[in-house]
Amino acid sequence: MSDRTAAVIGAGLGGLALAIRLQSAGIATTLFEKRDLPGGRAYVYRDAGFTFDAGPTVITDPECLKKLWRLSGRRMEDYVTLLPVAPFYQLCWEDGFKFDYADDQDAIDRQIALKSPQDVAGYRRFLDYSRDVYREGYEKLGTVPFLHFRSMIKAGPQLARLQSWRSVHSMVAQFIKDDQLRQAFSFHTLLVGGNPFETSSIYALIHALERQGGVWFAKGGTGALVQGMVNLFQDLGGVIHCNAEVERIETSGRRATALQVNGERHPFDMIASNADVVHTYDKLLGDPKGKSLARKRHSMSLFVTYFGLKGERPDLRHHMVLFGKRYRALIHEIFHGHELQDDFSLYLHAPSVTDPSLAPEGCSAYYVLSPVPHLGQADIDWDVVGPQYRDRILDYLEERYIPNLRRDLMTVRHFTPFDFRDELNAHHGSAFSIEPILTQSAWFRPHNRDERLSNLYVVGAGTHPGAGIPGVVGSAEATAGLMI
Repeated sequence: MSDRTAAVIGAGLGGLALAIRLQSAGIATTLFEKRDLPGGRAYVYRDAGFTFDAGPTVITDPECLKKLWRLSGRRMEDYVTLLPVAPFYQLCWEDGFKFDYADDQDAIDRQIALKSPQDVAGYRRFLDYSRDVYREGYEKLGTVPFLHFRSMIKAGPQLARLQSWRSVHSMVAQFIKDDQLRQAFSFHTLLVGGNPFETSSIYALIHALERQGGVWFAKGGTGALVQGMVNLFQDLGGVIHCNAEVERIETSGRRATALQVNGERHPFDMIASNADVVHTYDKLLGDPKGKSLARKRHSMSLFVTYFGLKGERPDLRHHMVLFGKRYRALIHEIFHGHELQDDFSLYLHAPSVTDPSLAPEGCSAYYVLSPVPHLGQADIDWDVVGPQYRDRILDYLEERYIPNLRRDLMTVRHFTPFDFRDELNAHHGSAFSIEPILTQSAWFRPHNRDERLSNLYVVGAGTHPGAGIPGVVGSAEATAGLMI
């Protein structure tokens, strides 16, 4: 064990992954978590015998997680069980069209041929493009910290060849003509807080990432993955404190020296923040950089409803994307509008399809997520609007997808942009931190190491490479490389 000490602020998946890497390297690491449980956005609610994952539910690239255990000669399988999800997603439209998307080329070709025969070959070409971007953007650059503009210049020719200035949707549209199929292969950016019509086409790599590594779900829910990571960190000798809100990062000259936590001072050799980047610079450091980060474009927020039902619904799939009557116009209003829309597109998560243990016997657990504008854009009083919006969503689900939902409802709760702001210190209540447009990606994103304070680091969705489980776990690899 080296005699170096490190603190990580925030036990989200990025903070946990970083703490595991530091502890594995022999650096005595302490994690401070504001809430009563670790997990950050991957928090867990338990209610009436149901287990609800608060946040991420789609696990891709399990390899990036397995690496965390291999660092210390352990096996992820001894801590967490991953279950394959099939299909990856079922995509549903209001006109009754459904598309089952999975890693089965014949099934994909067959469904595309029924809908739009001319797009079968186009999809194959899009998949080739996506794999190309995956190799360049994810495998080569996903865990490399962009500290200097020259590293951006070096990546430039490849980013130019891949037409990274184009949006994901415009790239998909180059290959695929049918409008609903274009939606089917461009919606993925929403899973990391990006607008498909504005996010760099580099993010088309998510499609290849899923085809490559599959889509998985942790047995017991994403919270079981969090617990497995906590157990690994503690087995390695790491220390975690919950109900421990960091109030300030102390600095002296060009160094961060200590944390103020619940009124006590804790000195460390190195400090990394998995807290929201605006909160880190503005509140914890009192650094003017916080104001400039606050002015950047931030991802949309989310409205999430968690509910448990009597009875099972075998006709539903684990992950379902329910497209509303509008796509482009709705997304534009979510990212740029100043009020709440009347219609919605939804992500419906039905985990007990894969893992019945998340609901009492004979019952089923769900969460439904609606992207909504963040608080800096739309001045909505969610304390008033929240319950009404929740009821509108439940009515819509009952009418179209889950008959007798109201009759069978056993428990329900919701999480609004106010909760993202207050519980997670998220600037504007943004669900995914800084928006992943090209001019806010790689070197243009907040760096994994601070430019001024030589021993202060950033990890998580607000730094390179960005949001999503592989993104924040990749950020931990980039940041750990600098710290170790």
